[in-house]
Amino acid sequence: MAKPGPTRPADQAHGWTFLSNYAHVIIVLAQQSDLRLRDVAERVGITERAVQRIVADLTADGYLTATRVGRCNTYRVALKARLRHPIEAYRTIADLVALGG
Repeated sequence: MAKPGPTRPADQAHGWTFLSNYAHVIIVLAQQSDLRLRDVAERVGITERAVQRIVADLTADGYLTATRVGRCNTYRVALKARLRHPIEAYRTIADLVALGG
């Protein structure tokens, strides 16, 4: 008998979600700021290299700050920063993070 595959949320079964990988990375790092990027990638469901690019973009634009602690990084999310798109520019990163529970 074949072993069942991993379960995925219904929206991912159709190949898209309402939030971007950038939003997912921000939410995950806001929930646990000391995660390794490998662990962020696993939670978001993308490659570690993709997470590295996203973190670099978010850091360059001031949405994240990385602090070196020993051999690891701790991330601070700029919760008061505004979302980028004009449609949601009245919302903050804190509003986005609240969606993650």
